[in-house]
Amino acid sequence: MAKKIALVTGANKGIGFETARQLGKEGITVIAAARNKENGIKAVETLKNEGFDIEFLQLDVDKDTDIQFAFDYINNKYGKLDILVNNAGIQIESGDWGLNTSTTVSDKVLRQTLDTNFFNVVKLTNTLLPLIRKSDAGRIVNLSSILGSLKLHSEVGSPIYGSKLFAYDTSKAALNSYTIHLAAALADTNIKVNSAHPGWVKTDMGSDAAPMDVVDGAKTSVALALLDAEGVSGKYIHLGNELPW
Repeated sequence: MAKKIALVTGANKGIGFETARQLGKEGITVIAAARNKENGIKAVETLKNEGFDIEFLQLDVDKDTDIQFAFDYINNKYGKLDILVNNAGIQIESGDWGLNTSTTVSDKVLRQTLDTNFFNVVKLTNTLLPLIRKSDAGRIVNLSSILGSLKLHSEVGSPIYGSKLFAYDTSKAALNSYTIHLAAALADTNIKVNSAHPGWVKTDMGSDAAPMDVVDGAKTSVALALLDAEGVSGKYIHLGNELPW
């Protein structure tokens, strides 16, 4: 069987880096994408030294030219893509996750957050979709967050009720909607599409206060990337458990 090819965005650090590592452990060729070339190359060198089949691709999801280059690179070198992990994302509103920014968020922050976390994820995925269709078992994993759950945000007393960074939460809710719609569009194919909530993880975004290490934070993405033919599609998952939209 041909070796599986995976693309992981935002793979130079945190959950993306660990996702690349865990996929590499499975014998998968991983294209570790990052917008910062220097940091991306350092990350790939680390993983190569651990014995994994990893290569670097400079990819800023906010640049159309980078997205087209990613398609051309993968198409010319491999002719297919088996796994796409849309891991890259931003949170630029505030370091205080306990705020409600719905009345204070600036247009600039709202648009920038939605561009990176939603609009350009859709653009990248749809651009690469012809390559994923060539896979025997295509898998698309969208890195969401429990903070994208409208149900939990609307329930007083839920674990996330007190955290309402409007731009970030809205971008993840929109990404969840894309997961649902794309999974339905591809229901008659061998491609599975799911949203992953990694958990509250010790990363630059999650801070040292988070209870989970990156090793565990990457497990949901990796599990969804490796789903067998009987696996779920169009679901919102955390460590094997389904979350409410």
